[in-house]
Amino acid sequence: EMELAKQIRPLVDRDLAVVFYDLTTVRIHGEAAVEDDIRAYGMNKELGGVARQFVLGVVQTAEGLPLMHTVHPGNVAETKTLQAMLSTVLQRFPVQRVILVADRGLLSLDNIGALTALADQGGRRLEFILAVPARRYGELVETFRDIAFDADGPGAGLAEAAFAGHRLIVAHDPLRAAEQGDRRRARIAELEAMAETMVTKLDAQDAARATEAKAARGRRASDRGAYSRFTRAVAEAELTRFLKADFAADRFSWSVDADALTEAELFDGKLALLTNAPDLTPADAVARYKALADIERGFRVLKTDIEIAPVHHRLPDRIRAHALICFLALTLYRVMRMRLKAKGHSASPRTALDMLARIQQHTAHIGERTFNGTSKTTPEQLDLFDAMSLPKPA
Repeated sequence: EMELAKQIRPLVDRDLAVVFYDLTTVRIHGEAAVEDDIRAYGMNKELGGVARQFVLGVVQTAEGLPLMHTVHPGNVAETKTLQAMLSTVLQRFPVQRVILVADRGLLSLDNIGALTALADQGGRRLEFILAVPARRYGELVETFRDIAFDADGPGAGLAEAAFAGHRLIVAHDPLRAAEQGDRRRARIAELEAMAETMVTKLDAQDAARATEAKAARGRRASDRGAYSRFTRAVAEAELTRFLKADFAADRFSWSVDADALTEAELFDGKLALLTNAPDLTPADAVARYKALADIERGFRVLKTDIEIAPVHHRLPDRIRAHALICFLALTLYRVMRMRLKAKGHSASPRTALDMLARIQQHTAHIGERTFNGTSKTTPEQLDLFDAMSLPKPA
């Protein structure tokens, strides 16, 4: 990877390097433990559940060129990986200004102070664009209540405030906000309808028991069952903030927390970014953050075309070697993409590889004579060699 860095350095702008960083999880097989094992159980992003895995971090430029990768145990806290990664980037690449763009899981106010101090040591400037995680939105309630968004021009739907001593840039999408609000209210209505059905059934049972002059002791048991079903359904729908069961009441009842619902709607359709870059407009900051999605596309390439997972290695060094080989494959894939795009070629790297895989080399033996040659290349295949600045097959 150090040798790769030497090849990439001339492509990195010394004055301004926008660095994107993100992490993904890679499933791994095997039960036994080894010394310094990096296989650990953690929340797997692909499965949405707990799995044995390791964590892979990728750093890339704004143009989509991978710079380096990191390998961590499967249960690592994402925020702890940021400082070591940036230290390596500053060591390998002689940039004077770094703008780090990272997703929500990597934000820590403690991290921000450490990262800024790290960059200042060499007279370099470290700036960042980090998404504020949803778990911290509660600290922004008053800010979001008072914030005013631009209605027209390039800054439409954008606003700026301050948070934790840095610039807070908020992007608002009214259509997305309406969709999120409607979806939440629809789910609440479904749960209330379910609760009303249970109340109707319980009332009917009470009426029947009264007619038969039987004791109503079973009523409390039925209420407990209703409470259990209702609270479980609310928890599965992730709406416990809004729907509250009244356990102190004699009969099954519930309520909707209108204040919590109003507060949640403050954040619908909003993206909150924290940055210390003084010369970035809000629109530029949002555009650069959204470009982070290109790393996610790279992760999909790793897991589909390159097939990084599942991993069957056991020893840490072999797992790291496996990750390195896959990272180098991703780098080649992205270089192909950059060259094809620069020449205006419409083929994707996957399409190009499929077309070039049809070229075959043949060796034929006739008596004591041997003949070597390649299959006939098509004009489309020759165009790909031109677009990628590669010599044509002899």
